[in-house]
Amino acid sequence: MPLVCLTDFQAYAQDHLSKSTWDFIEGGADECFTRDDNIAAFKKIRLRPRYLRDVREVDTRTTIQGEEITAPICIAPTGFHCLVWPDGEMSTARAAQAAGICYITSTYASCTLEDIVATAPRGLKWFQLYVQSDRQLNKQVVQRAESLGFKALVITVDTPKTGNRRCDFRNELDLHMNLLLKDLRSPKERNSMPYFQMCPIDSSFCWNDLSWLQSITRLPIILKGILTKEDAELAVKHNVRGIIVSNHGGRQLDDVPASIDALTEVVAAVKGKMEVYLDGGIRTGNDVLKALALGAKCVFLGRPILWGLAYKGEHGVEEVLNIIKNEFHTSMTLTGCRSVAEIHQDLVQFSRL
Repeated sequence: MPLVCLTDFQAYAQDHLSKSTWDFIEGGADECFTRDDNIAAFKKIRLRPRYLRDVREVDTRTTIQGEEITAPICIAPTGFHCLVWPDGEMSTARAAQAAGICYITSTYASCTLEDIVATAPRGLKWFQLYVQSDRQLNKQVVQRAESLGFKALVITVDTPKTGNRRCDFRNELDLHMNLLLKDLRSPKERNSMPYFQMCPIDSSFCWNDLSWLQSITRLPIILKGILTKEDAELAVKHNVRGIIVSNHGGRQLDDVPASIDALTEVVAAVKGKMEVYLDGGIRTGNDVLKALALGAKCVFLGRPILWGLAYKGEHGVEEVLNIIKNEFHTSMTLTGCRSVAEIHQDLVQFSRL
């Protein structure tokens, strides 16, 4: 039976991955309320289609940070892809390149940045950084990513410590003892240490430290994890180039708003001074359309990419991307949008239910 929607890939992955791997991918913080609300919140939004428009040609292309992508559907940073497919992030990068979209590579990738770039040299790639307590190590990793051709630096801001992920505790999951984290080791350590003890994330990192990051790289800096207008306004003040509205897939602080519910507040706060993106809960082409109508420039997929990877590696990720891109094309056509520029807020309304 063919897999025809993203949740079909989810079911396949659950059936074929080990329990600890599945729980790591799907788990949320505490009671998983925010994880589940990310999806449920989209169902509270209704579409307002416009008809009798010439939709023989519908163009899904757009740009992010000045780079063209084939659709506003890209790949969010998730770590440890080798848990679900032997080639790990190299397969993900090849699929993103084939699809003509952006792939944000995680600090916790299980392949080196060099291998990821070599396997997909033409793909648009951004690099996601968890700021480490060793400032020199941060500088080395950021400048290495820039020298390899990554086009933006994505700073995850919602992780001064890891969220309370009960499933991982129950499974006694210790990824850091079992996986080789090649990009967070100094050159000397790469040759001498068979396994890497993860450097602690810097819980002191704050707004004033952004100027230091801006001083060591020419890459545009994008903040991932912003959920409030107050932080969005501070991002503008500190000359950040973009925001990813995100609650980390519900894996960090439970009981925060669903990403789609926080989006409008953030978009209003930045007043068009930077691009705003969204991740969390995207499962259909309609979800993509709703996010764009509420002000997102692009959405990023997290868990669905890992489901596709578990199904058939690179080709599974390509299938996931093709399905949701085709769904988005259909959503645009059936609401009367011939280009991404025609997707406006009047296409959506919030349900009273």
